[in-house]
Amino acid sequence: MAVKPYIVGIAGGSASGKTSFLRDLKRGLPEKSICILSQDNYYHPKERQQCDESGEINFDLPSSIHREEFAADLNKLIQGETIRRKEYGFNNPDHSAKKVYVQPAPIIIMEGLFVFYYEEIRNQLDLKVYIDVREEVKLKRRILRDALERGYSESAVRYQWQNHVMPSYKQFLRPYRDTADMIITNNTNYNKGLQVLNNHLLAMLKECVVDRSATVNS
Repeated sequence: MAVKPYIVGIAGGSASGKTSFLRDLKRGLPEKSICILSQDNYYHPKERQQCDESGEINFDLPSSIHREEFAADLNKLIQGETIRRKEYGFNNPDHSAKKVYVQPAPIIIMEGLFVFYYEEIRNQLDLKVYIDVREEVKLKRRILRDALERGYSESAVRYQWQNHVMPSYKQFLRPYRDTADMIITNNTNYNKGLQVLNNHLLAMLKECVVDRSATVNS
């Protein structure tokens, strides 16, 4: 019987630094020991998204994500299958979508706004990590990020923040903060929290090696 992967959920509000955190986390672990399944690559097409009262698309609702496929792909990774998807371009016409391949690994990271809200994913997590950042810091980062990477104006970002991002955060993400196993603050940097999580995952990898050896020899 194969050893079940160690599954980690990493959530945090928009512009909390999840992408950078995951990049640095992966760098600190052995090659092929970790794989990351990002919620960002599971958005429904633009024409299937809900609009607010002003007719603006709201991408910050749990229903904006193809929830069933996201959960199904987690189960495929657990079973040792490779995931193939197209990278989501956040409606940036200058973005050239790439194919994303996620290879199964001893540690699976489920990343996104709603990984704690989706019960079928939350129930499979061995560790829940919440990245916590003050609201004014996140807004400043999002204005800069969306202008550079997604071509959004500051006024558009502020509209989304007030009408979509924060209401969704308060309803679907913030209530799960106190249920997290680890809270990492990133108002200035996440270095200490990153090191703690890195050490924990290295320890889990050692346990995985021992479990695999016991399985082979039994």
